[in-house]
Amino acid sequence: MKQRTKTVLYTLGALAVAGGLAGGATVAFGLYNVSARAGHLPPTYWALHTTYRNAVDLYSGAPETPAPRLDDPALIELGARHVESACAMCHAVPGKTRSATVRGMNPAPPHITDAVGTWSPQELHWIVYEGVKMSGMPQWPSSRGDDVWAVVAYLRAIQEGEVTPERQAEITARAAADAPEGAAWCAGCHVETQAHVPRLDIFDADYIEAALTAYREGRRESGIMQHAASELRPEQLRELAEWFAGREAAPKRSGGADPDRLAAGEELARAGTDDVPACTACHGPGPRDLEGFGGDELEGDFPPLAGQDEAYFITQLRLWRDGVRGGTEVYNLMRVAAQELKEEEIEALAAWYAALDPETGEIAPSVPAPRDRVNPMRLPADH
Repeated sequence: MKQRTKTVLYTLGALAVAGGLAGGATVAFGLYNVSARAGHLPPTYWALHTTYRNAVDLYSGAPETPAPRLDDPALIELGARHVESACAMCHAVPGKTRSATVRGMNPAPPHITDAVGTWSPQELHWIVYEGVKMSGMPQWPSSRGDDVWAVVAYLRAIQEGEVTPERQAEITARAAADAPEGAAWCAGCHVETQAHVPRLDIFDADYIEAALTAYREGRRESGIMQHAASELRPEQLRELAEWFAGREAAPKRSGGADPDRLAAGEELARAGTDDVPACTACHGPGPRDLEGFGGDELEGDFPPLAGQDEAYFITQLRLWRDGVRGGTEVYNLMRVAAQELKEEEIEALAAWYAALDPETGEIAPSVPAPRDRVNPMRLPADH
């Protein structure tokens, strides 16, 4: 019995040594053909794909950031515009094909209509956020996981058959405008998308430029905006900032928010609490008192908020509260100011500021109206 055990152990040891030598020789002498043209053997493809699916199933779980309403048309549109800019080069979009070069990759990125498969929203979130090793699929270019949901919403809409080639062209069309290079591309989100993105016509040029610079340098987190800012040349930032800031602020028309919520938001914004300073002291509406924060020369670091998009505002306050948001030189002031905010206070503040007219600082008429602030003529998405 002892002899048999020794024989088995010696055999296993010899096989391990042989395997190690074979592996070492493969690496040392380049025996494995890494040519994309040669491809993998069928068992290798099976092993890689099976490992991929099982790993996604194991690790996806519940994302740290809860899912919003994935059928929100504005969220779907935001995701569609980001995918067109950042992902379509490999996966294309409905109605378009992948290039011959992309199809020659190994493994070839699947067309987006195939890539969505039957993955759940949580699995899609994990794939987009984490990326996939050995496939060319990059990780999300930010630590923020909440803005991944816009892409997931768009991918889910593709799964449901809601994004036809015609619908794709419609939701990613760009607004035409007599504007600097890149403005129509930026306006696609900041004018055409009806929620989840900030209005830029109420900011001044210094603030917009500082935000774009912070995104480019990684001091402010957002996978969508960090990608967008990296697509712009440094000299474009000021020109675009001045163009957006120079546009006349569109009248804000409230959608008729709950009066009790508006009242709570106004009280908190104007008076603050023992833990939360008054928002209006820095952000208006009305006179602002910045002496305690360095004086009026820092006014551009405290943007006006009257008329700002409600969904965007809620997200930003959560990021400040959770210590994720960066930005201008005084960003730490907002981190301290927001760290004690409760969820209902965030929602009340956002509802009140969103209901204000940016010109008057008063509650706007409760008549919904589209946010059309550029030439309404539309251009094809690939213009």
